[in-house]
Order: sequence, then C-alpha cells, then structure tokens
Amino acid sequence: MSKVRKAVITAAGRGTRQYPASSAVQKEMFPMVDADGLTKPIIQIIGEEAIAAGVEQICIVTQPGEEAQYRQYFKRMSDETLESFQGKAWALEASEKLQEFGQRLSFVSQDSPEGYGHAVYQARDFIGDEPFLLMLGDHIYIPSNSVNCATQLIQHYERAQMAAMSAVQVTPAHLLHLFGTLRGAPADDRGRCYRVQAIVEKPDEAYASAHLRTPGLPPGQYLCHFGMHVFPPAIFEALDHHIRENVREKGEIQLTSAQEFMRLELLDDGSGYGACTIDGQRFDTGIPYGLMESQLALALAGRHRGQIVEAIARLLAEQLQSMSRL
Repeated sequence: MSKVRKAVITAAGRGTRQYPASSAVQKEMFPMVDADGLTKPIIQIIGEEAIAAGVEQICIVTQPGEEAQYRQYFKRMSDETLESFQGKAWALEASEKLQEFGQRLSFVSQDSPEGYGHAVYQARDFIGDEPFLLMLGDHIYIPSNSVNCATQLIQHYERAQMAAMSAVQVTPAHLLHLFGTLRGAPADDRGRCYRVQAIVEKPDEAYASAHLRTPGLPPGQYLCHFGMHVFPPAIFEALDHHIRENVREKGEIQLTSAQEFMRLELLDDGSGYGACTIDGQRFDTGIPYGLMESQLALALAGRHRGQIVEAIARLLAEQLQSMSRL
C-alpha cells in the first residue's frame, strides 16, 4: 500500500491576484473527453489520476462559496435522469464514477488570493502529519507509458526514501520564465532521480546558467517543475514561516520559496529533497491553445485513438487541398 494516501489539488488559477474570481470554477469544471472515452470536468480527470496512484482522499482548495457547486455536480445521477439514458452502459458508468469521486472529496477555502503557497497552506489541517501529493488543478498529465504520471512520482518518492520529491521535466532555457527551476545532483545511475541542491522561481537565463546547471544535462537544458510534488507536512511549517514573516515575491506567498526554505532549514535529518523526471507531458488547460492541445493529447492516448488519427489525417488533407487552391 502506498504511503501517500492524501492529495491536494489547487483549483485553476487559485491564489493569484490576477485571476478573475468568477471564472476559476468554470475553468476547472470545463468538460473534456478523457482517455476512457467519458466526458468529465478537468478537475475530475486530474483527481482520478491521483486515485489511480493510490490516493484515497482529495482536498480541493477553492474560493469562498464554490464548494456547493462541486457538491452539486459530483453525485450520482438521479433515477429520473438515468432513466432517460436507459440501455446506455456508459451513462451508468459515468454516474457511478461521479458518485465515487465525490465521496473522496473535501474542500478548504482560500479567503483571499495571496499566492499559490498561501493556497496550499489552507490544506494543512486536512493533511495533518502525513505525506501528500500536490497537483495543479488546470494541468492535464499524459504518460508516455502505461504508468500514469502521479504513480511514477510516488514510486520514485518511495524508492528514494527522501522526505520530499518533486516531479521535473528537462526544459530548454528559453522557457525558464514559465517554471520553477531546480539544480540537482544525480542520485541514481539511470539519470532519473536527483538530490535537489537549489530551487528558484522562474529564473532568467543568465542566473540559471551560472547557478542552476545540473550535471549530465545537455547545455541550455534545466530541471523545471512538472506540476506535481510529494511533500511532507514540513512544507506547511515553511509556508507558515513565510506567512508570519510576510515573505513575499511580487506581493504573494509563493510555494517555490517555501520549498527552498524547507530544503535548507527543515529537512535536516538526512532524508533530503529529491526530484525525478517523468515519462510523460504536462498540458496547461488554463490557456486556449493549451486546452486544445490537452484534448488532442487525451484523444491520442485514449480508446478512440484510431478514429482520431484518421480524422486528423482527413482534416489535414482537406486543409492542404484548400490551401493549394488559394
């Protein structure tokens, strides 16, 4: 049995001052066709990945008043509704999945948008003294093999026996402004796991070249956050320090700086902070292009892959033919 029984999902854009309050829940509840062929809200797709990785309970960080909207959706269809889908097995399956998913959910509210770290901090009572999985509520994760990305991360965490483990992806220098970046020392002979030596939020290329190069990576390539972590409860102690001391970046309580504080000040028992690369890709559904790319990636990874490939080939041929007539 996995040691990681709980997960926290920060809903789309949670914690950022720039995010329109009215649209956050709309984004995370936006329907997409999952790899299993069923249409689900984005946050259910993310949560079901955590459940498949062994997580038993999920806490969603919301804005005030949003919990009722989730509760209303994540329940079994009424008998009257199911009757209208009589003879359609997929509808019954979807109904049961909704109910099962809803039974695993808890909610905490972030009453003021004071940063991503501040949002994560709201889940401290839910987590208690256990390690937990943290996932972004607007990212879809597509594995390159049969093991989902959350499972890969938890397996690395349990094998490495480190206190914390962040999933990372090798990323070119021109994209560093989008991600937290880590410097690591190889911790296995396969080049998959690292012992973290520094964590910096969205560094510029000059700083990264001077301070964040990881041995073994090609020039201009860096370890950047993949969007999921396994943290010990010590992350809440680090976040509490930042909140009490008002340690902010761009006016907000950031998770990345709390990660670095935890690594330097709180993980002094020799267990350390690890990072691991994931066989898979992350897709940001919070932007229009990312949303389209996410749906395409799910389709190509799913049960209707053959039909989708045929449709893409047909549409491309029609597009090329249309362009040739211009």
